[in-house]
Amino acid sequence: MGIMENLKKFMDNSKHVLSVSYKPTDAEFRKSARLIIFGILLMGALGFVISVIVSLIISGTL
Repeated sequence: MGIMENLKKFMDNSKHVLSVSYKPTDAEFRKSARLIIFGILLMGALGFVISVIVSLIISGTL
């Protein structure tokens, strides 16, 4: 395959993705935003707990 064939295939695939995509409704957007924020907070809390445990194991104090 040449560069031009790859570029044409990429453009065709991009057009297809844009044609089947849609703007989410307000309810879908809010649900997604809530889940993303929850995931970020969960990962932050998990990282904090792990850092406290490691700190206690290594030094014995905070």
